[in-house]
Amino acid sequence: QVQLVESGGGSVQAGGSLRLTCDSKGTISLANAMGWYRQAPGKQRELVIVMTSSGETTVADSVKGRFTISEDPAKGAQYLHMNNLKPEDTAVYYCDVTKHGDEFWGQGTQVTVSS
Repeated sequence: QVQLVESGGGSVQAGGSLRLTCDSKGTISLANAMGWYRQAPGKQRELVIVMTSSGETTVADSVKGRFTISEDPAKGAQYLHMNNLKPEDTAVYYCDVTKHGDEFWGQGTQVTVSS
């Protein structure tokens, strides 16, 4: 059973940085794509950043130049590096992994940015 556990969320002032971690606990490997989505109150879940196994990356315009994604395959982990955070980045952030057409989600971690 695939497990994805996010951590690293919290409260930060505008301009600050956070790093979110998505730990698969070794339950999934060789994914076709991995990424991060977010959902703010009253809004639909939206793509933040996705990277395919070939290295192609899709980044939301709202976070370009501020957010990046990385992975540590040995640890079964992926990371979302968030810099220059803005109040509009406040949301629950979810990691996502796709493999052979199946999609798996973590439980989410809250990020709150104050002005």
